[in-house]
Amino acid sequence: MPTKKANAEWKGDLKSGKGTMELESGSYKGSYTFATRFKDEDGSNPEELIGAAHAGCFSMALSNELAEAGYDPKSVKTNAEVTIDPSKGEITEIKLISKATVPGIDEDTFQEFAEGAKKGCPVSKALASTNITLDATLL
Repeated sequence: MPTKKANAEWKGDLKSGKGTMELESGSYKGSYTFATRFKDEDGSNPEELIGAAHAGCFSMALSNELAEAGYDPKSVKTNAEVTIDPSKGEITEIKLISKATVPGIDEDTFQEFAEGAKKGCPVSKALASTNITLDATLL
């Protein structure tokens, strides 16, 4: 079973400190601060990386489920909006917004597959304690 790795280092106190996050693959390395995480200042943050992971996982899961059912998904593009409540110190919602091009599928069937992918992708399962919503559009 593959094990994927990432690392982070934080220096200083919460509000004036700073940190770095890096993926083992080397495909991402970025810095973050209290302000980039909780005050919409430019820069990265852990929630952004969670969003990227969730969007990627969902897109793959939906494409896979559709293909296994005999459909030919041309494209599944997903954005993830991750909301964090600084006063609670918790992620309160993840909204997946997905647009897919899948010839030969009707809207109701597509929505069933989209809901299944939302519940079944490994990242959704890992984040199951968070409210995850889905806005899926068949193009």
